[in-house]
Amino acid sequence: MKIINYGIIGCGMMGQEHLRNIALLDGARVAAIFEPDTIMANAAKAIVPNATLEMSIEALLARDDLDCLLVASPNHCHVDALEQIAELNPLPLLLEKPLYTDPVDIARVDAISAAYPAPIWVAMEYRYMPPIQVFTHEVQRATGGVKMLTIREHRFPFLSKVGDWNRFNRNTGGTLVEKCCHFFDLMRLILGSDPIQVTASAGQSVNHLDETYAGEVPDIWDSAYVIVDFANGARGMLELCMYAEGSRYQEEITAVGPNGKIEALVPGPGRFWPTHLGAPPVPQVIVSPRNPKGPQAVDIPVDPRILEAGDHNGSTFYQHARFLDLVRNGGVPEVSISDGAWAVRMGLAAQNAASSHTVIARF
Repeated sequence: MKIINYGIIGCGMMGQEHLRNIALLDGARVAAIFEPDTIMANAAKAIVPNATLEMSIEALLARDDLDCLLVASPNHCHVDALEQIAELNPLPLLLEKPLYTDPVDIARVDAISAAYPAPIWVAMEYRYMPPIQVFTHEVQRATGGVKMLTIREHRFPFLSKVGDWNRFNRNTGGTLVEKCCHFFDLMRLILGSDPIQVTASAGQSVNHLDETYAGEVPDIWDSAYVIVDFANGARGMLELCMYAEGSRYQEEITAVGPNGKIEALVPGPGRFWPTHLGAPPVPQVIVSPRNPKGPQAVDIPVDPRILEAGDHNGSTFYQHARFLDLVRNGGVPEVSISDGAWAVRMGLAAQNAASSHTVIARF
């Protein structure tokens, strides 16, 4: 089996999760990394000691031994990296979400993707959480056609990142892009339809209000309600709270239709679960038919080795396994540029609706 060599651009917290998961794959290795922060570069090197630390993106892209690329740099750097890759070495690419952060950048993305000669896969890890995989596989059978979809994430505040870039909307696109593009992507995937309008109420209520960086107080939001109407008549709702880390489950997804209801319950990162409470909760999928009544709950455990490699319920590993198969055997990315763009577009619409108090943003 040919070893597939990865080149990694950006190796902070999420990039290092990618390193740990690539190491679990058969026939894959990280050959080169570009990470400008010395502390993060050294941490990455400790995970993959045989990888070469390159001094620039250009140096990494000049290598002739790479088979694919991963971009895991801060949000606002994604489009610049995409342009450099397209110009210098357009290999199969796994590009971390969000695809872009500024609405003006979609024209740049469209121009690049139209001419890019290899697959570009937008990294939407939440699709690959095992309980959500079961949920999406069973949702139509369980509901008879989804009419209402609710996604609730009750979690911990934003973690500290290099240079505190994630404390400011100008770098992230805003919380409803940075964090919630995952959920808007899931809405489109589960409902099989595109949105027609968004209503949102959101803001910064608790987190980061007592912090300052170079004299600036963070403006990143920590809570939101978003309601989305879809072209097929279904409705989706997102409830986000980022000061609810005491919750048993971090994500709870519910779909309801004429035949019944299905739920997916996903715990947060195991490293945050208090040891005095015993073993962390196990993910579950629950199907509740209308007739005959009676919820049917199934545990969806994840291999402990895979859980320990990241904070996303094993999804990063399963995503990489699919991407690696694409690199080896060809095919079409499961998460396209169009999917990535829609997720950002919905997040920006919700962000704008909430911040401008216009109530509704229409597509």
